[in-house]
Amino acid sequence: MAVIVIFYVLAFLVSFCIVYLLIPPLGRLAFRLDFVDKPRKDVERKIHREPIPLTASYAIFIGFFITYLLFTRDFSLGTLALFIGGVLLLTIGTIDDWYKTKGKDFPALPKFIVQIAAAILVFLSGNAFTGFFNPFSGDYISLPVILQFVLTILWIFGVTTVINFSDGMDGLAGGLTAISAMTLFVVALAKGQSASAMMAITLVGVTIAYLRYNKAPAKIFMGDAGATFLGYILAVIALDGAFKQATVLSLFIPILALGVPIFDNLFVVIKRFVQGKSIYQADATQVHYRLLKAGLNQKQVVAVLYLASVCLSLSSIILLLIQI
Repeated sequence: MAVIVIFYVLAFLVSFCIVYLLIPPLGRLAFRLDFVDKPRKDVERKIHREPIPLTASYAIFIGFFITYLLFTRDFSLGTLALFIGGVLLLTIGTIDDWYKTKGKDFPALPKFIVQIAAAILVFLSGNAFTGFFNPFSGDYISLPVILQFVLTILWIFGVTTVINFSDGMDGLAGGLTAISAMTLFVVALAKGQSASAMMAITLVGVTIAYLRYNKAPAKIFMGDAGATFLGYILAVIALDGAFKQATVLSLFIPILALGVPIFDNLFVVIKRFVQGKSIYQADATQVHYRLLKAGLNQKQVVAVLYLASVCLSLSSIILLLIQI
C-alpha cells in the first residue's frame, strides 16, 4: 500500500514540477509574440487590467502527457485517441485565443466540430458509457450502441464546454478542475481503477501548479485551449473510472464531482436558449459574475465556489461509500 501511495505522490510531484517550471518561459514567449489577453473596457467579462499571457495551456498539456506516459507506460489505442483529441482541442483553442488577442471572435462552428471530433475519437478507442447495473436484479443493462455513442459524446462535449465556460475569473476553472479531479481520484482508487486514478492525480498536479501563477492577481491564463483540454480530460477520467460498472445511483457520483460548473452552466445554457442566443455567445451570466455584481470581490467569489464544489464532491464520496 505504501508503494502505491508513493507512486501517486511522485506522479503528482512530477506533473506539478513540469508545469511550474514551464510556465515562466512560456509566459515570456507570449509577450514576445503578443499572444496576450488584453483588457477591454467594452467587454464586461474582461475584469483584468493588464495584458496577461495565454500560454499556460501548453505547459498543462505537456505536463499531463509526459507524466501519464512516464508512470503508466500506456501506449494503447485509448491513450493515442486521448492524445490526438487533446492536440485537436489545443489547436482550435489556440486559434480561438489568437483571435481574442486581436479583439475578434472566432466562429463557434469550427470549435463545435473539433470538440465533437475529439469526443468521437475517445468513443472509437473503446472508452464509452456502455450501461449500468440494475439495482433490483443486479443484472447489467447494456445500452444500444447508438445510445452509447450519443451519451458518450454528450458527456465529453458537455464537460469540455462547462469547464471552458467557467474560466472567467482568476483561479476559478483551475481550482474547480483540481477539486473535481481529486474527487475522481478517490473514486478510481476505491474502485481499483489504476489508469483513471493516474490520470486524475496527474490532472491535480498540473492544475495546482497552474494555480500558483493563476490565483488572483493572475500572472498567466490558459485560455480556451487550456480550459477545453482540462474539461476533456475530466470527462474521460469519469468515463474510464466512475461511470464504469456503475449502478443507477452511482451515475450521480461524477455529476456531483463536477457539480458547480455543470449546474451553473446548465442554467446559463438554458437562459441563453430561452433568450434566443447562441450557447457559445460569451456574456456575464455565469454565477461568478453574478456574485461579483452582488458585491463580493474576486477572491471571495472563488472561495465561495470552491466551498460549494468541495461540498458537492464530499456528497459524491458519500454516495460512493453507500455503493461500496
